[in-house]
Amino acid sequence: MGYDALLWLSFGGPEGPDEVMPFLENVTRGRGVPRERLLEVAEHYQHFGGVSPINRLNRAAIAAVEKQLAAENIELPVHFGNRNWTPMVEDTLAGMKDAGVRRALVFPTSAYGGYSACRQYDEDIVRARAAVGDGAPELVKLRQFFDHPLFIATIADAVRAAHAKLGDRPGTRTVFTAHSIPESADLASGPPSEGGRRYSSQIAEAARLVSAEVGIAEYDVVWQSRSGPPQIPWLEPDIVDHIDALHAQGVASVVVSPIGFVADHLEVIWDLDNEAADRAAEHGMAFARAATPDSDPRFAEMVVELIREHLTDAPARKLSRFPAAGCTVNGAPCAVACCEPPRRPTR
Repeated sequence: MGYDALLWLSFGGPEGPDEVMPFLENVTRGRGVPRERLLEVAEHYQHFGGVSPINRLNRAAIAAVEKQLAAENIELPVHFGNRNWTPMVEDTLAGMKDAGVRRALVFPTSAYGGYSACRQYDEDIVRARAAVGDGAPELVKLRQFFDHPLFIATIADAVRAAHAKLGDRPGTRTVFTAHSIPESADLASGPPSEGGRRYSSQIAEAARLVSAEVGIAEYDVVWQSRSGPPQIPWLEPDIVDHIDALHAQGVASVVVSPIGFVADHLEVIWDLDNEAADRAAEHGMAFARAATPDSDPRFAEMVVELIREHLTDAPARKLSRFPAAGCTVNGAPCAVACCEPPRRPTR
């Protein structure tokens, strides 16, 4: 087949109270984030016993992919590595080398382009291979999948289910959210020849595809989880501010779909199930949050489809006009100056 394994590459998260601050320090190292902000975010994790759901959700998704691989008679062991917390990708890759893996596919747990959504996973691959040294497996990253039919179908069904929870009320507003990033980072996402803004454009396209699938004529795309200093412009509006605006317009019910996330990360649970839901309740608005896609069996089917594009030269299924991107070897960028790392603040 040409490949010995699949590396499931994710963000990582703490699995106990004592791990929260070391994890956050890993995430923000070199970014000049004030300790006061880290302590504030740490409180979000401690609210849930210091445990992020992300590792548990990744293990469940991996088990589903392994089951799907077995059903399709594809022998491809799956290995799990993280950027910021155990199991660290450097350790995982070292174990893969020891197990005789020479060439592996990589599934990054992000559907989109941009620095944090794509290029940073390339950096993870470069760093891990450098740590392993001679004999490190060759790593081929799977492409972005924001417009894959199965990805769109799972989100569409989740949006339908959220509307059903509210009793299909007339006038319910559908709002799609994704992680906000600095305006400068969005402008730099994608090759300069394309004019940048690949991240926000792909989010908007995914929202359009889901809305068309569900039959929703009017919807909004907003942002969440901003963490930067107030003087730096980030993508707006924020979800909580947008709920205020919808209330002022007389909207009585809202469905929120975290289309920028593949799983119920702590940011989804905190920012939407707590802060956004609480603000809606303050206004007397009915609120329902759509599920993320990774627990749907079709998510595992999609991952295996992406794998088969490499194993059997299967055609890439896409629903948008955007060119396929993100598939590179050993951490190389898609194109010259594609999704350049953001400039770090200087003191």
